[in-house]
Amino acid sequence: MSFQHSVEAWVKNHQNIRKGERFRRIAKGLGYAEKLFLEKVWFPMFGHMDHLHPEYEVVDFKDSYRYIDFAYIHHLLRIAIEIDPFGTHLRDMTRDQYSDERDRQNDLIIDGWKVIRFSLDRIRDNPRACQRRIQNLIGKYLVDWQRLKEMSLEEREIIRIARRLQKDLKMQHIKDWLNISDPYARKLLHGLVKKGELAQASGTQRITAYRLMSNQYDYLLD
Repeated sequence: MSFQHSVEAWVKNHQNIRKGERFRRIAKGLGYAEKLFLEKVWFPMFGHMDHLHPEYEVVDFKDSYRYIDFAYIHHLLRIAIEIDPFGTHLRDMTRDQYSDERDRQNDLIIDGWKVIRFSLDRIRDNPRACQRRIQNLIGKYLVDWQRLKEMSLEEREIIRIARRLQKDLKMQHIKDWLNISDPYARKLLHGLVKKGELAQASGTQRITAYRLMSNQYDYLLD
């Protein structure tokens, strides 16, 4: 299907499932910058609009409705894609509106969204650079997701516990949380060390505490 036909079918589908302000915003049509993003960046990269939502509605921490230019939602990954035309986007803003825009982005990040922004100039002059950034972000998610899928349920829960503790992890924590025996807890912890997910935090002949190697799974385990 051609780009034009794909966009028309995609927009029509979203019109059919929206009501109220959500319908009005999509019914008025995409702006020049948004259309250019789809034409120069998104469609050449994927060849479809699957999992991409225009003018996506979210509720902020003040219970106000906000709208994201494009939201990519696939499994547990949520990416907010914002297009910023140079000039009018900032020139027409008051100081309060500018501060509110920053609050809006912060709220999205706190709520677990990945936020990526592109200027109109970058989309027009160097769409490949925009594609690389999106590919890197989605690619990182796919790698992390695959590594989590290869872990057992208990191993994933240990990673979750270690994140929440925000201190060195001890075998007693695992025994209490998972209600398992000493040998099984030790086996799980040693297995995660071998996989590079945990590292020794204390102990010489025997490890007495563990620490996470990274927080790379934060957005997948929240």
